[in-house]
Amino acid sequence: MSYDTQKLAEDLQQAFGDAIARCVVKHREVTIEVPSKRLIEVCTRLRDDAAFAFEQLSDLCGVDYLTYGQTEWATEQATAEGFSRGVEPEFNKRHHWQGQRFAVVYHLISYRHNHRVRVRTFVAEEFPVVESVVPIWAAANWYEREAFDLFGIIFEGHADLRRLLTDYGFIGHPFRKDFPLSGRVEMRYDPTKGRVVYEPVTIEPRVLVPRVIRDDERYTRAPQKES
Repeated sequence: MSYDTQKLAEDLQQAFGDAIARCVVKHREVTIEVPSKRLIEVCTRLRDDAAFAFEQLSDLCGVDYLTYGQTEWATEQATAEGFSRGVEPEFNKRHHWQGQRFAVVYHLISYRHNHRVRVRTFVAEEFPVVESVVPIWAAANWYEREAFDLFGIIFEGHADLRRLLTDYGFIGHPFRKDFPLSGRVEMRYDPTKGRVVYEPVTIEPRVLVPRVIRDDERYTRAPQKES
C-alpha cells in the first residue's frame, strides 16, 4: 500500500476524538476500537466524510477471545512431519486475554484515497448485541447473518437475521471457543424412519500435540559398548 498509515491514524484520532477508544498501527494496518454505542455514528462519518470516504465494507466477522493467548503447542521444538495425540490439553497462559470476550470487526476500503481501516467494537458476553450497519453498507447483510449464526452476536435492526450456514434447529454457535470441535450431535439416515435423525456425538474429544525430538544427551550421545 502506498498511503501513509501513520498519518491516517493521526487524522482519524483528530477527527473522532473520544469516539475512538484506541487506535493502533501495526503491520502497516490501522485498527480503531470504537465503543458499541458510538459505532453507527463513527461508521456513518467514515463513509460520508470526504476526508475518509470509506464507501466499501469488504468484510465483517465476529471474534471470540475466550482462549486468546493460550496454546496447546507449548514448545518450539516440534517437528513438521507428524503428530502424536494427547487427551488432556495443557495451556500456555502467559498471554491470557483480559478484555471482553466477543468483538465484531469491520474492514473498510476507500477507493478514492486508497485507504484501508479496521474497525473493532466489543459486545457484552451475556447478551452480545450491536446495531446493524446494513443501512450504511448493504454488503454487511450476509456477513452479519454469518456472525449471528457462528458466534451468536445479535445485530439490532437487521431486517432478516436468520442462520446462514448451520441447519434449521441447530443449537449453539460453532465458532465460539467453548463449542466442542466435534460438535454435540451427529446425523445419519435411519431407513426404518425414512429420514435423517440426530443423535449425541460418539467421537471421543482429543487434542493434537506436537511430536517433539529433544536435543539432549539421550539422543545425541552414542551408546557405549560394554567391555
